[in-house]
Amino acid sequence: MLWFLQPGVTLETVFMRVLSVLVIILLVLPLHECAHAWVAYRMGDSTAKNRGRLTLNPMPSIDPIGALCILLFGFGWAKPVPVDSRYFTKNAKAKMALTALAGPVSNLLAAFVGALIFYLIAFLTGYSTSVIMSYVATFFLYYITININLAVFNLIPLPPLDGSRILAAFLPDRMVYQYYRYQNIIMLAVFVLLFTGVLSRPLGWLTTQVYNGIMNLAALPFSFA
Repeated sequence: MLWFLQPGVTLETVFMRVLSVLVIILLVLPLHECAHAWVAYRMGDSTAKNRGRLTLNPMPSIDPIGALCILLFGFGWAKPVPVDSRYFTKNAKAKMALTALAGPVSNLLAAFVGALIFYLIAFLTGYSTSVIMSYVATFFLYYITININLAVFNLIPLPPLDGSRILAAFLPDRMVYQYYRYQNIIMLAVFVLLFTGVLSRPLGWLTTQVYNGIMNLAALPFSFA
């Protein structure tokens, strides 16, 4: 079920969710793609840099369908940066895996920074339960959760997601070729499973575990204070 059709959804939650998605589309998705481009560049591949993708400018990264999916389902994508593994002269598979890992890691870091900011605001306001703080809490709840959703979703080891490139580092070349040969069919199957709810439950469980870990870690400095 779409999140805005669920019982208990108020105008406040709709507004704050849309606001958090806009922040993610304009700031975090460009960071995700820039992280891929930056690591690839450091590894020797300047393809993304030469095509203007080593940037935090959101315009080259926005994919309208992917952005709409983030708004509706909490999972989505941006326009991928081009990476040419032929420029990875040594340990090409490992370098491709690190390049792929950079994107989800940037989402987890963005979620952690969001959690720190939330706890800092709560600490400075004396953990107020005012209406304004309820809006702040709702915004950060969605912001952190969607970032974790994106990281978990991208780490699924199925092509063309980032997780597939990480897994490919451990597979022989012949198997990698077969692995990517049917990526369009695999991705279609993933979205069918996601939209029918079959995949949403395990992904939701993983997201919850990562969310709890990030929130507990971000709360540590303030618990001592």
